[in-house]
Amino acid sequence: MAPQTFDTASDFYDAAREMAITGRPTLARLLAEEAANRTPDPEEAARIVTQFPGATLRRED
Repeated sequence: MAPQTFDTASDFYDAAREMAITGRPTLARLLAEEAANRTPDPEEAARIVTQFPGATLRRED
């Protein structure tokens, strides 16, 4: 089995959904945030993040 690669916002979004379904909400949130960061449309990016509740764990450097 080949390892999963993440190249697009869609890849991160799909992984976020899978993590949410399997009971990993924190990982789902982080993947959703990365999907949103890779989405050029700000409204779509906001919609993605709101689907995965919780506070961000990302640090602002």
